Amino acid sequence: MRLDKFLKVSRLIKRRTVANKVSEQGRIYVNGTIAKPAKQLKEGDIITIVQAENEIKVRIVKIPQNNVSVQEASSLFEILN
Repeated sequence: MRLDKFLKVSRLIKRRTVANKVSEQGRIYVNGTIAKPAKQLKEGDIITIVQAENEIKVRIVKIPQNNVSVQEASSLFEILN
């Protein structure tokens, strides 16, 4: 699954266009390297999102096939901070 779509489906970022913009600005890292919106993700990848003075680091637990409910969204990743 693409990085921008995963961020939207997992609700780490509310909209896919916002996820694209943040990624294009170089504020999203996958496994320590700057990632573009089209980066293909797999289970076990670590995503770091840098926002102002905050940094969110999560590990992907599960890649969904389709959109998921709000309750299921938090089960797609685990927070590492």
